[in-house]
Amino acid sequence: MDKRSLWFVLCVSAAFLVVQGIFGPSREPAPAAKPMKQEVAKKPLMASNKPIAQAQVSRSSDGETLYVLENEYQQLVFSNKGGALAEINLPQKSSAHPKSIVRTIDIDREIIAQSPQNAQFPLKSAITPGAGLKTPVQGGYYPLLRRPIMNKDGTVKSTVPSNLYALNTLSDGEDSTFRMTQFTENSIRFEGTVGGQRVVKTYTIPTEKNGPYCFQLEVQTEDQGLWITSGVPDVELVGGSYSPQLKIQVTRKGSSDVDELSLPKGEPVTDMSVNPNWISNCNGFLGLIVDPLSAVAQGYQVQKIDGAQLPTRLSLIDTAYQLYKPADYPGYATLLPLPEGTTTFRIFAGPYDESLLKSLDELYEDASYNPEYRLAISLQGWFSFISQPFAKFLFFLMQIFHAITRSWAVSIVLLTIALRAMMYPLNNWSIRSTIKMQEIAPRVKAIQERYKSDPKKGQMEVMQMYKQAGVNPFSGCIPMLLQMPFLIGMFYMLKSSFPLRGAPFIPGWIDDLAAPDVVFSWGQPFWLVGNELHLLPILMGVVMFWQGKMTQKTPKDGVQLTDQERQQKTMTTMMSVLFTVMFYNFPSGLNLYFMFSTLLGIFQQQWMMKKLKKA
Repeated sequence: MDKRSLWFVLCVSAAFLVVQGIFGPSREPAPAAKPMKQEVAKKPLMASNKPIAQAQVSRSSDGETLYVLENEYQQLVFSNKGGALAEINLPQKSSAHPKSIVRTIDIDREIIAQSPQNAQFPLKSAITPGAGLKTPVQGGYYPLLRRPIMNKDGTVKSTVPSNLYALNTLSDGEDSTFRMTQFTENSIRFEGTVGGQRVVKTYTIPTEKNGPYCFQLEVQTEDQGLWITSGVPDVELVGGSYSPQLKIQVTRKGSSDVDELSLPKGEPVTDMSVNPNWISNCNGFLGLIVDPLSAVAQGYQVQKIDGAQLPTRLSLIDTAYQLYKPADYPGYATLLPLPEGTTTFRIFAGPYDESLLKSLDELYEDASYNPEYRLAISLQGWFSFISQPFAKFLFFLMQIFHAITRSWAVSIVLLTIALRAMMYPLNNWSIRSTIKMQEIAPRVKAIQERYKSDPKKGQMEVMQMYKQAGVNPFSGCIPMLLQMPFLIGMFYMLKSSFPLRGAPFIPGWIDDLAAPDVVFSWGQPFWLVGNELHLLPILMGVVMFWQGKMTQKTPKDGVQLTDQERQQKTMTTMMSVLFTVMFYNFPSGLNLYFMFSTLLGIFQQQWMMKKLKKA
């Protein structure tokens, strides 16, 4: 393969990787799960529940009373409106909350600086179990649910209707005001009437055998016809894009499968034919899993909520330039129908970290029950199921390196070296092929010059010469194709792994390996670059340009260049600029990998060329 063709393959491969990262969540088939045997047998009930109407974003929260339960993993803010959760605030990792795995990111810091009134936790004062008052504190928490937006003068700019609170019980989209009847250090009970039914809801944070970010809800109803909602998680940017993921675990023929639910584009999507074990509502990095432990009704519903009516906290950043328009970030709520009688739910509300969810699976698994919450996690991007096994293997290696170095950035560098070592034979094969092609390039050039007037004859002569020289022009492409699953796996793994969220490398420059590095920022955004200077993709482009220059054997005098050599020189510059632009808003961990991988490729190529020259 000549250099121009090789560059073309590289360009297409890179574009493939980029396209996978840009376009939404994956649609890979879920891996087969082990048979689900419930702690309390989940006997599927054919519910008479008709799908509820689309929730309206217009209701007032006047007359609302808030209550708070808190532990080292969650700040749960309950409302008498619907007896539901108005806020689920996750403590950020600090000396005050050492057990938390949720790190502070730039968005948290920017909201505190630009809109401090919306960085209060809880947003309003709430009653504590001892009849005291929990006053808001600034910062230190991550708001898992979308919350009201406050003006600087303390007035409400936009509200969250109570029928969109988490774990609200609804009938035709409506809820009611509940009465708090019991409040202790680890539980709270509400009683009310919904759709003509008396409903009792008891929330408990178990003191024994309770995993991180988990609590329980017991709901007592008199009849069928009610639904329970997950609420609407706030927005997270994964690889620069908003990629919410909705999943449901269902039982089919005695075994459990996990299905990824399509995001509704308009009207609610309802399916009353499945038997849900649990349903997951994830914003890409964090979310909720609603897991009924006892008898559950059949079916589910997914609703889309207009982002302009229920704005995300991202809309608070640089409001003058509307960097994050609320309409571009709709919300999604999942709902499960409630059967008659008492239903117990386990609720996970926290980060979708693989190690964490695996530990919960081990904690709650026994002879008759296996939740398999880890299956709620999926890679981002199309066709990611092809590279998912490779991504899991690479993440396993990175975890080993992290256990040794205690630095995710250093682990990425070590993983890059390990991947290069594993791919060493294939890379050698490709480099040898490239060098052979360079050696016969003058003869190819001479033939092409000789047969300028008869290109077909020239092509036949070139192929004959390849055959005589024992060179396969396509042999350099084969190693690249064999490496693609590993490269795509690395791409997805670095883009969407929760442990990299908020993980710092160089404070003040690379503060979050799951987000672009920021040297400095300004107000007015510009096309392509936005309002931040990202240095890592520029350095990566420079390294790529260096690599291209090293692989070219062209005369220094530009006058002596052939048309093909001029094209190669232009292609080198264009590819470096193209990659810089494509990777400009990619996570710094991903740019770190590509930059070090390119550097290692340069060193390997230099070493191989010296070795072959000496031989």
